[in-house]
Amino acid sequence: MPLVHYTRCPVCGSATIKNVLSAKDHTVSGASFTIAECNNCSLRFTQDVPDAASIAPYYQSEDYISHTNTSKGLINSLYQFVRKRTLKKKRRLVQRATGMGKGYILDVGSGTGSFAAEMLLHDWYVTALEPDEGARQVAKKEYNIDLKDIDQFYHLPGGSFDAITLWHVLEHVHDLSPYVTQLKMLLKENGKLIIAVPNYTAKDAAIYKEHWAAYDVPRHLYHFSPGSMQVLMEKHGLKILKYKPMWYDSYYISMLSNKYKTGKTKLIPSFFNGFRSNLKALGDVKRCSSVIYIIGS
Repeated sequence: MPLVHYTRCPVCGSATIKNVLSAKDHTVSGASFTIAECNNCSLRFTQDVPDAASIAPYYQSEDYISHTNTSKGLINSLYQFVRKRTLKKKRRLVQRATGMGKGYILDVGSGTGSFAAEMLLHDWYVTALEPDEGARQVAKKEYNIDLKDIDQFYHLPGGSFDAITLWHVLEHVHDLSPYVTQLKMLLKENGKLIIAVPNYTAKDAAIYKEHWAAYDVPRHLYHFSPGSMQVLMEKHGLKILKYKPMWYDSYYISMLSNKYKTGKTKLIPSFFNGFRSNLKALGDVKRCSSVIYIIGS
């Protein structure tokens, strides 16, 4: 199996990188992967991951909820409950960011299609891409939506979209720089790019260290800090306009992290650590467990 090993930072190109921890794949393989950090831009990235053509088996698990829509177990049930509550917030965030009640939107990495369905329900013209065939089938069954294969990404016409959303997607993309170049090309002149990713500078990441569930190796290739995201966007002539919090993520990630660390979900410690993380982020949204970046040119 071909593996990807970085000798330079995939964001800034610096060769001053160091190994910072080893994290375990708790979803599929049980294998451990080294996470390195760039001394220049602070990006963290997973070393020796399967290349784009080989990584698909690491997504084949009922526990990988983005592709299965399962409600099996307490953690997945809570995930589904929170997702339903946040769909409206995500839609309104897009409307505020673009200043439009409806328009043209591209959703990259649509999973089982819940966000695409929300936007369609409110009269947006939606193009939704998803690499996993099983997830596309769930979207068709649950929402009667035809998600397109991710292979269409580089064939879409430029200047087509008022908004492009990536909800916990960019950390999965192998060809990072060409991908961001294409995202910029697909935006209309005043279009907005909305990217949500985990934030390893959050308090819950510091609490759980190598057990922090949002490392999610090897599926998460990159682990962004707000600083490294800024470097990536500026490299492509883009600018971060606003930072928005994802408050629920700290609780969900803490529950998973406790399970990975101790074998048990431990609701009370999980919610306490999620609360601690959010409390730390109250004064600075850039310390939230996951951050939404609203980006323009």
